[in-house]
Amino acid sequence: MTSVVVALLQTLLFSWRSRAALHAEILALRHQLHVLQRSRPQRIRLTAADRALWIWLSRIWSGWSTATMLVKPATVVAWHRQGFRLFWTWKSGRRLGRPRIPTEVRSLIRTMSEANPLWGAPRIHGELLKLDINISQAAVAKYMPRRRRPPSPTWRTFLPITPHRSWPLTSSSSRLSPTACCSSS
Repeated sequence: MTSVVVALLQTLLFSWRSRAALHAEILALRHQLHVLQRSRPQRIRLTAADRALWIWLSRIWSGWSTATMLVKPATVVAWHRQGFRLFWTWKSGRRLGRPRIPTEVRSLIRTMSEANPLWGAPRIHGELLKLDINISQAAVAKYMPRRRRPPSPTWRTFLPITPHRSWPLTSSSSRLSPTACCSSS
């Protein structure tokens, strides 16, 4: 008796599945007719909603690839993969580039550098590591304030300070000949 009930339930379940598959096929064929009527004189253009419908049909109906006439089944699979990639790209919220250094750490670097003018980037980097702030030495150097050094003296500042006759001027009678300085007596 139980085997008969199980067989009847399986038959009923199979007929329900085939009816759902029949409805899915009718939906797919009607959709293709609608796309053809919509873009009759031109090249067939599928919208994002058309693609979403075919992806949805491919997920719920196993015989979807036999009913498609406008696009190849591989195209529908590629649309599904592309949508999957786009979803997870959006979901992960990719941030491009290096992570930003918090404002508190940047202000701490400036404060340490201004309070200790003899400390360079390696020393401040070491102190930050002691505070368990993991940041590179190059980033510390980047956020240290630039010190304004006084301009180096130029010739314009040097010449007015020196006396006008700093080099000894010799008269024409006291000129030395090239042989006079090199002669040995």
